[in-house]
This record gives sequence, structure tokens and C-alpha cells, in this order.
Amino acid sequence: MKRYIDIFIIFGVVLSCIFLTGCGKMRQEETEIREEKADRTEIEGEKADGTEIEEEKADGTERKEEDADGILSHESDPAAPKMLRFVDAWGEWHEAEIDPAVRKHDYNWSCLTNTEAGIQYTGDERYSIRKGIDVSEHQGDIDWGRVKAAGYDFAFLRIGYRGYGEQGTLCADAKFQQNIVNAHNAGIEVGIYIFSQAVNEEETLQEVELVLGQLKGHDLELPVVFDPERIRDDTARTDNVTGEQFTKNTILFCEKMKEAGYQPMIYSNMVWEAFEYDMEALADYPIWYADYEPVPQTPYYFSFWQYSEKGSVDGIEGNVDLNVQFLPQEPADVN
Repeated sequence: MKRYIDIFIIFGVVLSCIFLTGCGKMRQEETEIREEKADRTEIEGEKADGTEIEEEKADGTERKEEDADGILSHESDPAAPKMLRFVDAWGEWHEAEIDPAVRKHDYNWSCLTNTEAGIQYTGDERYSIRKGIDVSEHQGDIDWGRVKAAGYDFAFLRIGYRGYGEQGTLCADAKFQQNIVNAHNAGIEVGIYIFSQAVNEEETLQEVELVLGQLKGHDLELPVVFDPERIRDDTARTDNVTGEQFTKNTILFCEKMKEAGYQPMIYSNMVWEAFEYDMEALADYPIWYADYEPVPQTPYYFSFWQYSEKGSVDGIEGNVDLNVQFLPQEPADVN
């Protein structure tokens, strides 16, 4: 009996050794597999912890670093064109090359605050801001005295518009004459804009004539603005107009305003600066820039910023566009 017990004990020891050896081999194989997987993922563009490597993406393209302003730079080639990543008013993201030949702004966005107390730009001795609005007949009758008392110093008034339908009917704004008189009487500085749907130079000249005709007998403190726009949510007569043609129309309008003794200006946003306008060709004209993000996304210089289309201003019923003008400050006299 004892002999059989000894045999069973020896047999059990042998089985245990075989089992332990097998487990050790399995653990070693699992470790090798994990290490091989980690090595492979890093080669493919991912670290073992699932994060992307810095040198190269999985598709072999170069990694680009994005700074606080959305500007993308190439790590391995600092001389490569810089790209801008930005979002439009409909929440769609875009990426575009930044034109190195176009003047850049030097505003300091850490000095900008926009709260319920109002928008402020403080701490930058180079610039100050003042507040303004832009309006059309859609705002109805405006109490300009109350607008002035609420702290608004300037206004851009729509002087006219062209319909975006096939006929492209050109119309004067029904409230322009009333608005320009009453705004001036309240002590508010005035500029004007025309909503353009011109498809060529001939139609642009028609819009020039409307502007000059409506301005007779009035003075302006601020520029005359050309505002061509694409219609996003409907079929429009400008759908097939090229960026090159838009640029030609804009230059023609601005030069005609100069000839008439007015300061021209261009209404723009980041989509137009990236994909429509030839910004270098338009370098002689100031920009009124529209962007409803917390800070403007454009790298290019601009003088006015339309920062909201849903503002509330005493003296105006309903929503109104809000703007600020950036005013360069004279250097302090140290003597």
C-alpha cells in the first residue's frame, strides 16, 4: 500500500512541475506579445498608453502643433507655411494656409474680457476700444438718444442691399435716411454699409451709384463698407461667383469710394479671408471683421470687430449686432 502511495506522490509532483512550467511559459509569451504590441503601436504612431507620438502620425504625415490662436506649425520644418485651424459661424471647422505677405494684427487677447458687465480691453497701452452697433430697417425705429446714453459711440447703418434672388433687385434701406439724421443728432459717429450680391463689375457700379445717391447731403465720420456675402441656407445668384470675381468687385467699389472722397472698408470673416478674398490684393483697405467666437480667430489686421449678432441695447427692440473699434494710442511722452 505504501508503495502505491509513493507512486501517486511522485506522479503528483511531476504533474505540478509540468503545470508550473507551462504557466511560466504562457506568462512569458503574454509578456512578449504585450511588448511586441507596444513596439508595433509606437511604430504606427501610438504609444503603449494609447496617446499619439510626437514625431509622426500613423498615416506618415508630420505632426503639427496648434497654439492658443489655432495656428498650426510644423515641428520638423519651421520654415513651412503656417496653417490656421478655425471654426465658422455654423460650427464647421476649417484649415487654411496663412498668407505671410498680409499684415498681421498685434492685439493681445489676454487683455480682452467680455462679460455681462460689457466688453473691455485693458492692460494694453497700445490700443483702446470703443463700442458701436450696426443696424438696418430690421431694427425698426431706434431711440438713438438712449443708444448713446447706453455707451455706444458709433454705428454702421445699412444704406442699401441687393436681393440674392435671380433678379437681384437693388434697394435702398427703408430706415437709412431716418437713422443717419437721428444718430448724428444723438452725437453718434456714423459709417455705412451696403449688402452686395453683385455678380460682376457692372452690378458693382450700380451699387456704387446707389450709395452715392443716398449719401447726398450727409457727412460720414466712419468708412463706407462693401459687404458681399454668400447665402448659406438658400440658393443665391452669387453661388457660382468666384473668389477672384468677388475680389475684383471689392477693389472696384473701394476705389470708387476713394474717388468720391470717402474712406472705403471691407466687411469680412475668417472663411472669406481664407477661401474667397485675395487678401494681398486688398491690403490697402481696412477690415471690419465678423467673428462670434470669444476672441477673433483671424491672424490678419482689422480695425473693427463685430463680436455678436444677438446683442441687446437700450433704445432698440430685439437683437442687434455689437461691435468694437480698436483705437491705436499715442505713445506716452516720457519727457
